[in-house]
Amino acid sequence: MITAHEVTVAAQRIKGWARHTPLFEVDRQLAFKLEYLQVSGSFKARGAFNRLLAAKERGELDATAGAVSASGGNAALAVAYAGVKLGVPVTVFVPETAPAVKVAKLKALGANVNQAGSEYAAAFEAAQTYVAETGALFCHAYDQPEVVAGAGTVGAELIGHADTVLTSVGGGGLIAGVAAALEGHANVIGAEPENCPTLHTALSQAAPVDVSVSGVAADSLGARRVGQIAFEVVTRTKTPSLLVSDEEIIAARRSLWEDYRIVVEHGAAAAYAAYRGAKFDGRVVVILCGANTSLADF
Repeated sequence: MITAHEVTVAAQRIKGWARHTPLFEVDRQLAFKLEYLQVSGSFKARGAFNRLLAAKERGELDATAGAVSASGGNAALAVAYAGVKLGVPVTVFVPETAPAVKVAKLKALGANVNQAGSEYAAAFEAAQTYVAETGALFCHAYDQPEVVAGAGTVGAELIGHADTVLTSVGGGGLIAGVAAALEGHANVIGAEPENCPTLHTALSQAAPVDVSVSGVAADSLGARRVGQIAFEVVTRTKTPSLLVSDEEIIAARRSLWEDYRIVVEHGAAAAYAAYRGAKFDGRVVVILCGANTSLADF
């Protein structure tokens, strides 16, 4: 189980490797956590560094076999970036549908890039085969304790700054870490595309279950099922999830650009879409979690 203690340990471990990202004050009620300014372009770097550094401390990180990750792009980018900084070779598996901008960035970082299947699930299976064959350290995109605790350091930076925190949900690593970090300090609410409702469905079914995934944010929020760690944490903290449509996500993303000159990917804009579609009491912080996107699709 992930608690604030594990998040605190992670914050100390990754200090100097990941950035403490800015908080942009929009007005008295709203602020944006500019996590898209994180190294590698998303919050995922926090969990990647925590995972690799912890494994290195335990002597589990082989300099030859290296590390392997499977993701829609952002987690792979984070592991590739962390691998470069730590001098560890990285192999990544991404879906064939991964955005070209993310694949190009992975290759530029020196990662060994493999594309498998049309969804995250296929890339995950291919990565598991690679781990079994090589002994490389597996870095899960969202459902490992060190990855979740690392992601939670975003939330730790918001203690005392919010009554409510909104964050996008895919596999659930970010919301789990943030909910653990802010337990007793602020309310945390998830935002999910209607076409990728992993957490919303799990909460309604009282267990993680597979869902179909599609839509504009599927490249980053397209996990087929929410992680077990995320389900356990949000159940403990009574963290709800709001659903937003593709149209609302597109409008929110465009609004971030037109009103604030902020460019994020569709997955990150889901959190702002939830803010725009509901009313909240007190001070709200919206986490803008990633910007590995192309300007061509605005």
